[in-house]
Amino acid sequence: MSERARPGERAADPTAYWTRVESPLGALLLTADAEGALTSLSVPGQKRGRSVLADWCHDPGPFRSAREQLDAYFAAELKEFTLPLRSDGTAFRERVWAALDSVPYGATTTYGEVAARVGASRMAVRAVGGAVGANPLLILRPCHRVIGADGTLTGYAGGLDRKVRLLTLEGVLPAPPV
Repeated sequence: MSERARPGERAADPTAYWTRVESPLGALLLTADAEGALTSLSVPGQKRGRSVLADWCHDPGPFRSAREQLDAYFAAELKEFTLPLRSDGTAFRERVWAALDSVPYGATTTYGEVAARVGASRMAVRAVGGAVGANPLLILRPCHRVIGADGTLTGYAGGLDRKVRLLTLEGVLPAPPV
């Protein structure tokens, strides 16, 4: 599904549309290509998050289903997104991102387990971490479900506080005392 550039070339940005969707994590920036496939979901202040470009069209129409599914997810009524996604990464990143898609709601995995799923050695854990951190589709492609081998909550492009909130929503972490 991804358009890839030839070696030495940069792939054309397929993004055509954008909108913002309010959520418990702040105003999410969603982008989509001309066919309506989501190309990114960024949270405010995200490391390597997207910024709106002048040639993109602000149009909430292509995001109606995404908005409905995100609302249901944050209301703990949806456990699996069924949205068209389009990412553009190296073959290795695409394999890692596909492995993220297979981590079910309410579960976690480790960087080492992701490395094993994509056929990489445990020595490739740093490369897996880089691919997880470069995930352009936060929440939709659940990189927040990847934790350290010792069970610690490590890196999340959207911030560890948001990772905690997402894992708490999914029942992985206990709800804070009232």
